Amino acid sequence: MAAVSSMSRMSGLCFHAVRQTAARKALRLLQRRSFRVTAMHQQQPFDSSLEKPQFPGASAEFVDHLEFIQPNVISGIAVYRVMDRQGNIINPSEDPQLSKETVLNFYQKMTLLNTMDRILYESQRQGRISFYMTNYGEEGTHIGSAAALESNDLVFGQYREAGVLMYRGFPLDLFMAQCYANADDLGKGRQMPVHYGCKELNFVTISSPLATQIPQATGAAYALKRENTNRAVICYFGEGAASEGDAHAGFNFSATLECPLIFFCRNNGYAISTPTNEQYRGDGIAARGPGYGMLSIRVDGNDVFAVYNATKEARRRAVAENQPFLIEAMTYRIGHHSTSDDSSAYRSVDEVNYWDKQDHPISRLRHYMTARGWWSEDDERSWRKQSRKTVMEAFERAERRLKPNPELLFTDVYQEMIPSLEKQRESLFRHIQQYKEHYPLDLYEK
Repeated sequence: MAAVSSMSRMSGLCFHAVRQTAARKALRLLQRRSFRVTAMHQQQPFDSSLEKPQFPGASAEFVDHLEFIQPNVISGIAVYRVMDRQGNIINPSEDPQLSKETVLNFYQKMTLLNTMDRILYESQRQGRISFYMTNYGEEGTHIGSAAALESNDLVFGQYREAGVLMYRGFPLDLFMAQCYANADDLGKGRQMPVHYGCKELNFVTISSPLATQIPQATGAAYALKRENTNRAVICYFGEGAASEGDAHAGFNFSATLECPLIFFCRNNGYAISTPTNEQYRGDGIAARGPGYGMLSIRVDGNDVFAVYNATKEARRRAVAENQPFLIEAMTYRIGHHSTSDDSSAYRSVDEVNYWDKQDHPISRLRHYMTARGWWSEDDERSWRKQSRKTVMEAFERAERRLKPNPELLFTDVYQEMIPSLEKQRESLFRHIQQYKEHYPLDLYEK
């Protein structure tokens, strides 16, 4: 009984202690509430005009009236240029002051590209190659941007940047080898014509699917940033490719990951047959940059000096500041989209003639050189004759060259050929042996 009585007293003491603790907590809670109420009564009246948005997704101010943002917030992004259509420097402070040799190199590369285009386009029409895409009218965007880069910068092209590769030193023989898919082709005859690539010149092989190079370029630029090698990436695409979802992914990732990357959009007026007024409703492609947090500029793509200045400054800052830049080069696609296209079905001859005769990047640069006494009619005739001869010689060599060994169809994917691929290989060569009269293997390397 004594033990029971003792336990009863202890239980009573514990219960009393718990009640006291609970009472103290309740008292402190009442005191805090009383303090807050008193403090609120002592605060100044609330001024809503001083309140700032604290949302994490944007930086802005509150407004008290309903208003939708207009598509064109500003009247239109201006087009930066250095030369007018007659080759006159508009603002001397913007003249890049390039040497005579450099300017002549610009001109010769632009005209050599033009000559190569004409010969390969005609060869496709004669059935000698399967496909081709010209660069008529866009030569200034290629050469001006390529000249502003460092040789170790990485280039991701679309399919109309042959001049960039030419400026970097890709020889005519390899251009021809790729289009003819002969044994000298670096891609071993596996790609469509104009899908160039060269590891030594830091030019990533072109892919047919539209805009895939944009997120790829972003990943490459992020890798270069992590390596801290003072290199940049430039990614070319057309305004049509900017409508692809890959463009959004690349723009957004490059900005948030702060990549040393130049997005170079060739806005040539048409996405195959779709004109820009059916392609988008906003103010072109440069207007999209601020929405992603990118610095943007619109340049006259027919002014090789404007393209050079813009790309050079974008490249310098991209590397120094680790951030992407968006350049929209306004130009015009004078040729058909490709040899599979007839642009007369959706645009007038007069429209094409204006850009070909009145505002062409090659003629604009020629005016500039002529005014300085750097180029004459005799120089023009001599160079045109020489350049055509050089292209034709490379063309003839490529046409005579054998095709790659058919065995190469099965290499460069797996280190060791897997059973299913070996089965396909055996099936192919059995078929060729059975119908060898239809497969002239003497035209292929052994």
